[in-house]
Amino acid sequence: MIEIADAIREGSNAYLKRQNKTLAIFVLIMAILLWILLDFRIALAYILGTICTALASFLGMAAAVRANVITANAARGSLNDAFKIAFYGGAVMGLSIVGMALLGISVLYLIFGPEGLDVVLGFSFGASALALFAKAGGGIYTKTADIGADLVGKVELGIPEDDPRNPAVIADNVGDNVGDVAGTGADLIDSYIACVVAAMILGRTLGINFVVLPLLIGAIGIFASLIGTFFC
Repeated sequence: MIEIADAIREGSNAYLKRQNKTLAIFVLIMAILLWILLDFRIALAYILGTICTALASFLGMAAAVRANVITANAARGSLNDAFKIAFYGGAVMGLSIVGMALLGISVLYLIFGPEGLDVVLGFSFGASALALFAKAGGGIYTKTADIGADLVGKVELGIPEDDPRNPAVIADNVGDNVGDVAGTGADLIDSYIACVVAAMILGRTLGINFVVLPLLIGAIGIFASLIGTFFC
């Protein structure tokens, strides 16, 4: 079990490293264009948005690949213990998403103030750009590995699905982590950032207090989630 989990973890990390190296080139080019066409502050916010999104995805996937094997081992003795481990492992992704999103937006708002919401939009654009490629790339890898593993295992060799005798199952499980965990995490943080930034922009028409209100609601939500997680 540990050997298989190590192989899945190694494959997932290798995929993320390759993906982030490729996306770094795209992010750099877009940041330069934003600097030239708009403002260097928007370009910096764009880069910060991509970093926060990539970091949240990595933290969530790193927790998932470690929690998977612990959950499977715990399920041998108690389903209740297995559920708690799986829940705590998933909570890492959820709290990382909300934490990185609110941290990035709050820092930019603290530096540039209410009149710098255009800069915060750059942060949202950066998160959206990275999430687009992370979700699409992870989905393509997931389905390709899934189809390949099924063709080799069930069709050609006649062994059951997800059988450990099929080496392609490792790639299939790697795809589940990079697509369903890291890719979905990037998609979620992108949506969360867009919602908060949109609410802040709408709040500016009503007054300064309404600009900060979405951040306060998000902060209260984090504390509420921490309390709920603690008593799980």
